[in-house]
Amino acid sequence: MGYTRFGEFVRILRIRNHELMGDMAEVLGVKIPFLSAVENGKKNVPASWMKKIVDHYNLDKTEQEELKNAIEESRTQYKINVENVSNCKRKAIMQFARSFDDISDETALKIIELLNKEEDD
Repeated sequence: MGYTRFGEFVRILRIRNHELMGDMAEVLGVKIPFLSAVENGKKNVPASWMKKIVDHYNLDKTEQEELKNAIEESRTQYKINVENVSNCKRKAIMQFARSFDDISDETALKIIELLNKEEDD
C-alpha cells in the first residue's frame, strides 16, 4: 500500500505519541477511512489539519516546516481561480493544463526557471 510524505509524517507522529489512527482521526474530526485516504494520496490534506496537528502534537518550528512541506508534496490536485484573470493568462493556464501530462521534466524545469526569473525582475 502506497502512502504520501504526509502519511509517513503523521504515522511517525502517532508512533512517537503511542496513538492509533483512530486517535488521530478523532483529533482531526474525521472518520478513519477519510484519514486513510488522505495518507494514501487519494484526497488532499484539508487546510484545517495543519493547525490541529501542530497544536495537538506541540510541534516545534522545524517540525511545523516539515509538516507544511509534507502537506504540499502530498497534494494531488490544485485549483486556480481565474475569475479576475486576463484572457491571455486564461489561455496560458488552459494550454499548460492540456500539455501537462506530456511535458518532460526538462521542460518543467525550464518553466520554473522562467517563472522564477519573472519574480526576480
